[in-house]
Amino acid sequence: MSLPVLFAIFFYVGLFTVGGGLVAISLMQQEIVARGLITPDRFFSMVAVSESTPGPIGVNMATYIGNELYGVWGGVITTLGTVLPSLIVIMVIARYFAKFQERPLVQQVFYGLRAGSTGMIAVAAWNVLTISVLSLDSFAKSGSLRDLADWKALLLFVFIASGYRITRWHPVLFIAVGAAAGALFL
Repeated sequence: MSLPVLFAIFFYVGLFTVGGGLVAISLMQQEIVARGLITPDRFFSMVAVSESTPGPIGVNMATYIGNELYGVWGGVITTLGTVLPSLIVIMVIARYFAKFQERPLVQQVFYGLRAGSTGMIAVAAWNVLTISVLSLDSFAKSGSLRDLADWKALLLFVFIASGYRITRWHPVLFIAVGAAAGALFL
């Protein structure tokens, strides 16, 4: 795949990423993994690294994938491809939104965008969960509950998710706990 084609793929991802970086991850997975450029396991390892580094996850992922495939220029091209549509859309919205924001059609469009982007975030979360915690393929083959999940990872997931919901401590603390637990126990 050439750099211009890679730019076009990430421009498409950037253009249709409504709802944040997790939506971008679903689109990237669809475009990059489906084309066989990166394996699903490698992709979700990249998600973990991109999630734990500073900055927006969609841009981090784009840069990481581009760099992985084509080095520094690949990272530059995929980052530009991802960011450029947002810049264009924001410039257009900033110019005209105040005139149209109260119109019922505009409000209905934003209502639909919120619902649609929430669905895409749920899909991304499910994909990450099935790769990192659940073992649905192993379970389907064996039928044994023992093969349903990586139980250590599932316990860590439940601990961190419930710990965050209860304490509301900073997410970086939970990311560090997850990294430490992975290094020590998993």
